[in-house]
Amino acid sequence: MIVGIVSMHEQKIIATDMDGTFLNDAMDYDRDRFARLHERMVRHGFRFVVASGNQYFQLKSFFKNFPDTIYLSENGALVRDNEQVYFQSAFPHDDALRIIDALIDYSAVEWTACGAKSAYVLRTASVDYINDTKHYYHRLQLIDSPADIDDEILKFSTHCPGDETKNYVATYANRFAGFAVPTSSGHGDIDIIQPGIHKARGLAELGAVLDVDAQNMVTFGNGGNDIEMLKYAGEGVAVANSDPEVLAIADHVVANNNKQGVLDYIEKLLRPETQPA
Repeated sequence: MIVGIVSMHEQKIIATDMDGTFLNDAMDYDRDRFARLHERMVRHGFRFVVASGNQYFQLKSFFKNFPDTIYLSENGALVRDNEQVYFQSAFPHDDALRIIDALIDYSAVEWTACGAKSAYVLRTASVDYINDTKHYYHRLQLIDSPADIDDEILKFSTHCPGDETKNYVATYANRFAGFAVPTSSGHGDIDIIQPGIHKARGLAELGAVLDVDAQNMVTFGNGGNDIEMLKYAGEGVAVANSDPEVLAIADHVVANNNKQGVLDYIEKLLRPETQPA
């Protein structure tokens, strides 16, 4: 359990999901307030980690003024800051090709191959899908064929009709059993990730490098892909707008993403006389 201010010589980790957790519905955050809290986090030995299913190049656009931010991107498959890679895990080449071949079979599914260097979308994808994908993948290449990809694939992002989400999760789980795992945030969005590669794994790998154990981590989330890291950390905190299964396993629940619940909790952590309730 994390209680109040820590020694300046002792590192701890604060890790937060972005969409629906740290960011408000306008896809932004109180930058002035965060800047004030960030100074105190640095002074007292907290490392700030962004833990998201999104691309590193997209995530860092939110924190240009905070170069020491660590990014746990692609659901934990790539952990890095602006200078070094702490952990990276990619699909074996043959498995990536098997997944691509399967996704091409599903006419109602559009997909993105998420690589270490870029993301890749077929040029034949719908204009709406390409435009939406550009928002989340700031490095995006349109390709004519999967053979055009020269990269290590960290995960796949797919989109299906919203009312078919559960069906496709089950379909993927069956078809990719043993070498890939589907995880969904709902509304037709399904990621296909490597077995054992999730946000908690990314945090464990980062903690091993920084010499920070799980009990000295606090994590924030709202969706199904946050559950592992909320369970893993010494303190797992859900925002009030979280999915029911996230609320059920959280150690604490704070105000929703539009009411700065994450920043409120961080501020309490940084008060020596206060332990978050």
